[in-house]
Amino acid sequence: MNRRTLCWVGAVLVALLIALSVFLVLKAKPYQEEVDHGPSPAAQANPYLAAEMFLRERGLKVSHAESLSVLPDIDPRRHTLLLFNDRSRMTPRQVEQVLNWTRAGGRLVFVAESLWDEQTKQSNDLLLDRVQLHQSLSKDLKDPPKDLEQDPFPKLTKLYVEDEDAPAYAGFDTDFHLDDPKNLAQAWANSGKATHMMQLPYSLGSITVVTDAELWKSQTIAQYDNAWLLWYLSADTDVTLIYNSEHDGLLTLLWRYFPQAIVALLALIGLWLWHIGVRHGPLQAPAPSGRRQLQEHLRASADFLLRHNGQQALLQALQQDVLRRARRRHPGFDRLNVAEQWLALSRLTRQPTRAISQALSPVPNQRLSSAEFCRQVAHLQTLRNTL
Repeated sequence: MNRRTLCWVGAVLVALLIALSVFLVLKAKPYQEEVDHGPSPAAQANPYLAAEMFLRERGLKVSHAESLSVLPDIDPRRHTLLLFNDRSRMTPRQVEQVLNWTRAGGRLVFVAESLWDEQTKQSNDLLLDRVQLHQSLSKDLKDPPKDLEQDPFPKLTKLYVEDEDAPAYAGFDTDFHLDDPKNLAQAWANSGKATHMMQLPYSLGSITVVTDAELWKSQTIAQYDNAWLLWYLSADTDVTLIYNSEHDGLLTLLWRYFPQAIVALLALIGLWLWHIGVRHGPLQAPAPSGRRQLQEHLRASADFLLRHNGQQALLQALQQDVLRRARRRHPGFDRLNVAEQWLALSRLTRQPTRAISQALSPVPNQRLSSAEFCRQVAHLQTLRNTL
C-alpha cells in the first residue's frame, strides 16, 4: 500500500469519527438523577440529629449526652434538659439530683415510661411518681361526650397558646394518657380523647411530661407542628439532650467491613483444630479376644490387689500363710514365743533365723521401694514353699 492510499484511508477514518461525534452531540441529552443513599452515619447514630439541627438554626446552643453524669456541670438557669433516654435503671439518688437541678431554675422535659398501678399505688417510673402524675392507656378512658362540632383531627394533639386563635398540632402517640390527680399542671395538650403533655411549675423551674418523644425523631419531626413544639418548650435557653446512642458492636463492625478476613481466619482456625486433632502414629491393634492365659489373669489379679489394697495387705497375707503352714507342721507352734517360733521355722525350712525375722517382722506403714517389696515377697514365698 503506497503513501497516497494511506492518506485516503486516514482521511476517511477522521471523517467517520467527526460524523460519529456530531451524531452523539445531537442525540445525547443530559439529565439529572438523584440517588438516595439513605440516612448518613451521623443520622443513624443520632435519632434526634434533625431536632438538634433545627434548634441550632433557631439560635439555641444544643449539646447531647448519654447519661446524667454531665448534670453537675450544667447551670440550671436558662437551661432545658431533655430526658429522652431509657430511665428504667434510674436510681432514687439520680431522681433527687434531677429534681434539685429543676428546683434551682432548670426546665425539665421527660417521657413518662410506666403505667400507674392502682393496687400498688405506684409505677415503675420513679421520676413520674415524684411529680405525682399518672399514665394510663387511652383505651381504658371513657368516651368523651359528642360536641356539637366534631373534632376534625381527633388523632392529633392540640396545644392552645395565648394570643393565638388556632392551636398547634403535634403527633403524639394517642395510645397513652396523662392524668393529674393533684391538679398541679398549669398547661396541657390533648387529643380527641386523651392528654399527652402536661406542664407544671417546680419551685424556680418547670417540668414538662410527655407520653412519648417519637414525634421529635428525624423521621417525624417535620410533620405537623412537632418541630415548633420542641422549640416552644426550650425557647430562650441552652439545651442538653440526654439519650442512649445505639452503637454497633465490634463483631458487627468487623463483619461489615472485613468479611473476607473473618472467613479466612475461621478457616485457619478450623485447619489448626483439624491438625492438632490428627492422631500421630499408628493405631494400637485391639487385643485378640481369644487370650485366656493363666499367667495374664494372675498378673492382672495381683495388679488389682496391689492398686486397691496396697503392699501391706499383700505382705501380711503371705505372713499369715507361712504361719498357718508352720502350725500344721509343728504342733503347739502357737504356744511358743516369737523367738522360739523363729527357731522352729529355721529347723523346718533350714533358713537362717535372720532371714526369718526379716520376713515375719511387722510390715511398716510407709511404702516400700519396688526392689525391697520384691525381696520381701521372695523371702516369704521361699518360707511358704519349704513348709
